[in-house]
Amino acid sequence: MSPKSIKISYWTVTALFALFMIADAAGGITKQPAGVVVLQHLGYPVYIMPFLGVLKLLGAIAILLPNFKTLKEWAYAGFAFNFIGALASRAVAGDGIGMLLMPLVVLAVMFASYFLWKKAEVTKAGNAK
Repeated sequence: MSPKSIKISYWTVTALFALFMIADAAGGITKQPAGVVVLQHLGYPVYIMPFLGVLKLLGAIAILLPNFKTLKEWAYAGFAFNFIGALASRAVAGDGIGMLLMPLVVLAVMFASYFLWKKAEVTKAGNAK
């Protein structure tokens, strides 16, 4: 891949992921009924929704910022913990494969964003020499 196509791919995947996280954050902050039902089904307290929503919003902002590499690493790690935890929670609750696939798909998109970011960073460093 050329440096330009890497950059375009990175920003496309990252923007889609960030938009999904911002929408999910808004649902958590406003305690949307569908989210309340899911948390109750999984056995989590509803009061955690706004807290997690704010963290997802901050994480989405962090991965969109071009600087602050360490903060971006932590945001990606937080999202990974979130989706691995969602997968485990769904599995323990006995949910079907359809419910288990969603966290895996979003995790895959997040990893694609992370991989492309790292690849873009290496390409940028190589061009700077």
